[in-house]
Amino acid sequence: MNIILLSGGSGKRLWPLSNDVRSKQFIKLFKDENGGYESMVQRVYRQIMEVNPQASVTIATSKSQASAINNQLGDKVAICVEPCRRDTFPAILLAAAYLHDEIGVALDEAVAVCPVDPYVDNSYYECVTKLGDIVEQGRANLTLMGIAPTYPSEKYGYIIPESADEISRVKEFREKPDTDTAREYLRQNALWNAGVFAFQLGYLIEKAHSLVDFTDYRDLYAKYETLTKISFDYAVVEKEPSIQVLRYTGEWKDVGTWNMMAEVMADDIKGKAIMDEACENTQIVNELNVPIIAMGCKNMVIAASGDGILVSDKERSGYMKPLVEKVSTDVHFAEKSWGTYTVIDVQPGSMTVKLSMKAGEHLSYHSHDYREEVWTVVSGSGKSIVDGMEQILRVGDVVTVAAGCKHMIEAQSDLDIIEVQIGRTISAADKKKYTL
Repeated sequence: MNIILLSGGSGKRLWPLSNDVRSKQFIKLFKDENGGYESMVQRVYRQIMEVNPQASVTIATSKSQASAINNQLGDKVAICVEPCRRDTFPAILLAAAYLHDEIGVALDEAVAVCPVDPYVDNSYYECVTKLGDIVEQGRANLTLMGIAPTYPSEKYGYIIPESADEISRVKEFREKPDTDTAREYLRQNALWNAGVFAFQLGYLIEKAHSLVDFTDYRDLYAKYETLTKISFDYAVVEKEPSIQVLRYTGEWKDVGTWNMMAEVMADDIKGKAIMDEACENTQIVNELNVPIIAMGCKNMVIAASGDGILVSDKERSGYMKPLVEKVSTDVHFAEKSWGTYTVIDVQPGSMTVKLSMKAGEHLSYHSHDYREEVWTVVSGSGKSIVDGMEQILRVGDVVTVAAGCKHMIEAQSDLDIIEVQIGRTISAADKKKYTL
């Protein structure tokens, strides 16, 4: 079975741990079977493999998230990168074309599309696998998964089925209602629309060609920026007459805010922090190398990273986005395919960062026009190349790279380097890549 995971998000709702390149699905707050911390995307992939080891997983994501996915999952999954953000309809079309034209998935194979960020147990992915089996029966063009509601929520759209059976034809869709209207929907056996659906690949490829003028995946990629921003629900689902829904009754939580994340994170405290005995229903996540002490805190979340510090009542944390937009700064932490990048200090004319590279990984061969860099090796060993000249790197070595020089680093073991960037213009855009 083929599963497309949609990985998006702007990184505002779980600030300061999330940012433009580290959305909530990459924050490591859960525990794996060995007791180590894992992120949402790692948890989702692990659950899929536990339920269906033969599943082929492709993640549809933006350029800014591709490095974090490579860092956390390596080459276990295929990645379909959007050249820009255009909402879920273009993203799913691009992923479908990628499956067919680049990976070679046959048109009659089943494909399920799921968001990457719900907190669920394995029964959810058993239900996703069942979606694939239902698709192969060919009784409808689209099969949705509907979540059995636990309360009359105003936050979700609703699927109104024709019956209360496990599998039912879909009668209609309803937008997010007020509470009284939601209660009426529940009396009609309504289900939350969680954005999970399955189809034969050929159905969507044919649909794509009827709606967008393109020849294949690469042509669609080239035209991607011109596509209309529209959701898959509006463009396809709500216009499809041949549609059915599979009822899911297991655990499902949308962890889009700190209030919900606090309910499911593995530990009440992660990082250097202490709470006194008067604290109640409070969680602390501290990524800074300084301690946090909380006293008498009730129903609160405290989160600290290089991007900022949040102290909030849990209920109020869901309303933080406008405030975060007022204080947004450059990203101070990013996961790369080769390791992590952490900003330590920013001054006029300089920026100090820590590069933590994984053994066997390397940076691209590149140059900067407007800044020089000074590297100090603080742990591990590796090799640098500066304008074609190789140098073995050991603890204590210092390397200066002048502006305009081509350079790269290769980690022979896990390697930590303090890099001081010096220049009147320090920008991520100041980078040219070369073939070594």
